[in-house]
Amino acid sequence: MADEDLKNPSVRALRDRALSYPETHEAFPWGHRVVKVREKVFVFFGGDAGEIGISVKLPLSGEAALSLPFTEPTGYGMGKSGWVTARFPAGEGLPVPILGAWIDESFRAIAPKRLVASLDGVAPGKTKARAAAPAKKTVAGKKAPSAAAPKKTAASANKKARATKAPATKRPARATRSAR
Repeated sequence: MADEDLKNPSVRALRDRALSYPETHEAFPWGHRVVKVREKVFVFFGGDAGEIGISVKLPLSGEAALSLPFTEPTGYGMGKSGWVTARFPAGEGLPVPILGAWIDESFRAIAPKRLVASLDGVAPGKTKARAAAPAKKTVAGKKAPSAAAPKKTAASANKKARATKAPATKRPARATRSAR
């Protein structure tokens, strides 16, 4: 499925939607059109002669998607990992809103978490769970040790002492009865 699939305006719209996400690009492995985020495929466009096919990873809505008459688990064992394939006759209209939502879910499942966070308006690396409090200043104007700094424990001190300790000397062998 090369350039002839782009003659269908629905396929073209779905491809454009997939390419609108950050850090995506198009590739053609195995003779099929795919869209990747960085180097990971998140949507396959393809199909046998006379049909249009699209495969996406649906970890959230996959079970519901598989209840539709035009879907099946993706082949090559990918269905076990949540990949779903939808097939349509070439002349039939495509449910673009549904397929567009599936492309979005697939992108979010495959893309790195920081890239997905940037879509949701969260600055990369700035999540509520990770935000650290600023260091407090002491009376002398110097910064106090951060609460995030690892604390020394008795176990870590003992471990360090054992690592720096001189190796034990070999004890002389005990005298046996025959040697007495």
